[in-house]
Amino acid sequence: QVQLVESGGGLVQVGGSLRLSCSASGRTFSTYAMGWFRQAPGKEREFVAAIDASSSWRYYADSVKGRFTISRDNAKNTGYLQMNSLKPEDTAVYYCASRSRVTTSTDENLYDYWGQGTQVTVSS
Repeated sequence: QVQLVESGGGLVQVGGSLRLSCSASGRTFSTYAMGWFRQAPGKEREFVAAIDASSSWRYYADSVKGRFTISRDNAKNTGYLQMNSLKPEDTAVYYCASRSRVTTSTDENLYDYWGQGTQVTVSS
């Protein structure tokens, strides 16, 4: 069992930056891939970024490529999402997720554990 807790969300102006953190419990985090997803008001949850267990592979949604960076520190059982050049359309609840595989995925249905989400609001 893995429990995930996100932090780092908040209110930021257009063009600003935020770094989200995802703290994981359990000793298996280092062998699990993780991802970030988001859900804006009135929209379905969508993929943002994903990373495999060893940080060898990273994937990004086209909408965030070049602005967001996913990373992880297995020694600290923590994953990160660095978000730069934020836009109003980035406003959403951001969720981290983990799957009991070393390989990552962009498909939310393949993730086994989810955090409670953290709100990111970008004001213009």
